[in-house]
Amino acid sequence: MEFTIKTGSPAKCKTGILVLGAFADGVLPTLTALVDATSDGRLSHLLKRGDLDEKAGTTLLLSELAGTHAERVLLVSLGKQDEFGDKAYRDALAAAAKALAATPARDAVVALADVALPQRSLAWRLQQAARIVADGAYRFDALKSAKDKKDKKERGIKKLVLMIEGELEAKLDAAVRQGQAMATGMALAKDLGNLPGNICTPTHLADTAAALGKQYRFEVEVLERADMEKLGMGSFLSVAQGSHQPPKFIVMNYKGGKAKAKPIVLVGKGITFDSGGISLKPAAEMDEMKYDMCGAASVLGTFKAIAQMDLPLNVVGLIPTTENMPGGGATKPGDVVTSMSGQTIEVLNTDAEGRLILCDALTYAERFKPDCVIDIATLTGACVVALGKIPSGLLANDDELAAEILKRGTESGDRAWQLPLWDEYQDLLKSNFADMGNIGGRFAGTITAACFLSRFAKAYKWAHLDIAGTAWVSGDKKGATGRPVPLLSEFLIGRAGLADSHSR
Repeated sequence: MEFTIKTGSPAKCKTGILVLGAFADGVLPTLTALVDATSDGRLSHLLKRGDLDEKAGTTLLLSELAGTHAERVLLVSLGKQDEFGDKAYRDALAAAAKALAATPARDAVVALADVALPQRSLAWRLQQAARIVADGAYRFDALKSAKDKKDKKERGIKKLVLMIEGELEAKLDAAVRQGQAMATGMALAKDLGNLPGNICTPTHLADTAAALGKQYRFEVEVLERADMEKLGMGSFLSVAQGSHQPPKFIVMNYKGGKAKAKPIVLVGKGITFDSGGISLKPAAEMDEMKYDMCGAASVLGTFKAIAQMDLPLNVVGLIPTTENMPGGGATKPGDVVTSMSGQTIEVLNTDAEGRLILCDALTYAERFKPDCVIDIATLTGACVVALGKIPSGLLANDDELAAEILKRGTESGDRAWQLPLWDEYQDLLKSNFADMGNIGGRFAGTITAACFLSRFAKAYKWAHLDIAGTAWVSGDKKGATGRPVPLLSEFLIGRAGLADSHSR
């Protein structure tokens, strides 16, 4: 999708569809008021008549509104003016994005970013608009038959103008580019998540990383089983024992910062299909375990986003990837494995495999002498029970890092919620036969999983994002969400010193 920013009156824009905002009490933002004036108060009349619901995100489509050069005008409710905030703004953008994705129009003008929002700059509003509208156009039809695609009429816009008041500035163009880059990264993460396990294998993830590295000129190294054996990654390799697919350990090195600047390390869990292993999962909804590599997908998507933004940072991406399958060679409950750190682990449940591959990746991360490390994983069902599917779970060994991530989550709308990482929980991981068990019992499952990982992350500042509830949705709209690419991207934009323009 091609984005541009323009100033002026939207009433003069010749376009397939013009998107305007209006408050529930009938108050019109400046650009909407200009269109209302040229249409002899038609918009005000419709609002007084109650044609637009007061809930933010509801819409009213008008055809060939007098006084405009638009074929269609989409009026979007901004909710109540005294309650207008980040959520109402995003709801309005999401509704517009949905309508734009379904319209036969090929171009659009959107005049929503100019609506004043407490504590949010115009640059922030433009970034959000670009990301949400571009993300709304996402479709996954790569596996549909040619006939199925041919039978469907092409819908959705190709060119979009973001209309604002005032003067154009370079930082506004940069904000739009940031939003586009985030949406592109989300699309890659969604594509990888939505692919089935017979296509999106560990080898496919490695090939994707290599292609990204070639396209954006950053270093990519793929370690094979023999390499991991030499490194002593016994915990990671224990998970791979039951699969015919070869495991891969992907190392991406984006060098956009100063040569001696410490890198930020992102670690993504890449279980391309999780059967549970010998501790087999129930059959119902097991197909959704293709999404168990969404942590890896989010790291790949974030790397694409930061490369497109050309962020002046050093970032390392580590992706341990394998299937978790039952088989004659599979790890059994009760087996004891030795991690790369030398710590031994009693595998009490083979379905708690994500932490077994992540722990070796966290040990490997030490060699980069990182500024901080963030791992991202669809790790525990307990996180979904605790937090639902709205925020990702956050645990960290450094409060300042946790606060920074929480702040960037709020700014991006891709929020997280912090859970405690207290020493008292560590006792739940005791084992009679090894240094630790890989599960801590039925209570506090998300916390004990993070406690396990924390034992391998003592050499640096570390945070863990549990995205089991946020990486995909089920039901009729089943599909990957692309989260937490926006959160990670916003975090890195902040680390690059480019987020100052987002707040007033």
